[in-house]
Amino acid sequence: MTLTIGIIGTGAMGAGIAQVAASNHCKVLLHDTNITMLQKAIEGINSSLSKLVEKGKIDANEKTQILSNITSHQNIDDLSDCNMIIEAIVEDLSVKQKVFTTLESLVSAECILASNTSSLSIASIAAACKNKERVIGIHFFNPAVLMPLVEIIPALTTSQKVFDESLSIIKSWGKVTVKAKDTPGFIVNRLARPYYGEAIKIYEEGMADFATIDHAMKTLGGFKMGPFELMDFIGNDVNYRVTETVWQQFFYDARYRPSLTQKRLFEAGLFGRKSGKGYYDYSISEMPQPNEDIALHQKIFLRIIAMLINEAAEALLLQIGTREDLDLAMVKGVNYKQGLLKWADELGIETILNELNQLHQWFGDDRYRPSTMLKLKVKEGNLFY
Repeated sequence: MTLTIGIIGTGAMGAGIAQVAASNHCKVLLHDTNITMLQKAIEGINSSLSKLVEKGKIDANEKTQILSNITSHQNIDDLSDCNMIIEAIVEDLSVKQKVFTTLESLVSAECILASNTSSLSIASIAAACKNKERVIGIHFFNPAVLMPLVEIIPALTTSQKVFDESLSIIKSWGKVTVKAKDTPGFIVNRLARPYYGEAIKIYEEGMADFATIDHAMKTLGGFKMGPFELMDFIGNDVNYRVTETVWQQFFYDARYRPSLTQKRLFEAGLFGRKSGKGYYDYSISEMPQPNEDIALHQKIFLRIIAMLINEAAEALLLQIGTREDLDLAMVKGVNYKQGLLKWADELGIETILNELNQLHQWFGDDRYRPSTMLKLKVKEGNLFY
C-alpha cells in the first residue's frame, strides 16, 4: 500500500521531510499558502536530488520518480485523503492548534496528525483536537535528509495504535527512532542545553574566549563543532528561542536559564553564519586563535561534560527515555562521539559528581545541583552500563 503523506510548511525542515518521504515511495502532498515558498521548496528538493545523482547515490530515473511523488498544494483541503500529515511550521502554539483543528475537520478518522515541533508540548497541540488520540510528535533533525534520528513523542492522550503506526512508518524511511516523553525539549534539545549554556557562562566569567572553549571541546571531547561554532551554525535566533522556551516550560528552573550574552546577540540580529556575524565575524578570513593551555582546556571540558552528563542522568531519573535511547539520541541526533551515560562510566561517575558539587558550592547557583541519579550511582557503586 502506497502511503499518502501530507507535509505542512515549506521551510528547510518541511521540504526535507517531503524529500525523505518521497524517496521512500510515499505520495507526498506539500502544502503552503504561499506559492513562492512552494516553488522554492520544490526547486530546493530538485537541487538536493541532483547532488545525490552527481554523487552516484541515486540515478536520473530515481530522481525523476522521487520528484513525481511530490505535488504542491496551496489549498489545505487537498490533503483530505492523507494517511499521515506532518506539520512543520512556525513554533507558535496558537498557530499550530489552528492548523490541527482545520485538519481534523478534513481528514478521515484514521489519519495520523503529527507535529515536528522541537520545543512545544504535544499535549497542548492535541488539546485543540476532538480526537486527541491521533496526535503525536514526530521530530526530525535538520537537515532531515541527512540526519538519521527522529524522536517519536506520544502525548498523554496518544493511542498505542497511533504510536506503533508512526514508529513503523518512520522506521520504514530508514530513520533511527527513539521514544521520548512529552517534556520540554524532549531528549536532544533538553540534554544538549548545557553544551551551549555552560560554554557561555565560562566565557562570561572571563575564563576563556570563544575560540579556546570551542577548541577544548573539539580536541578533548571529540565534538564535531565547538559550542559557539555550533550556535552560529544553527542560528542564534533559533538556539536562543529554544533555550528560552525550555526554561519557561520548566517553570524557570535555573538549570535551563538563558544567558544575557545570547539574548543581546539575538536582539542585535547577530544570528551567526546566516547574518554574517554572531559569536564569530564571518566577514574576515582569519578566525581567532585559541589559547593552547592544556590545563585550561581540561577545566573547560570537565565542566561542560559534567553538566551534560548531569542532564542525561536527570532525564533517566525522570524516565524521559530509556538509557539506550538517551545515549542513541545524542549520537545520532547531534553527532556526539558516544552517549552521555556511557561517557559518565568512562570518566567516572564520582568524578562528575565531585565536579558538580564543587561548582554548586563555589557559585551557590542551583544550575549546578547534581542529579539524584548520580548520587544513587555513586552510593551504590554502580555504573550506568
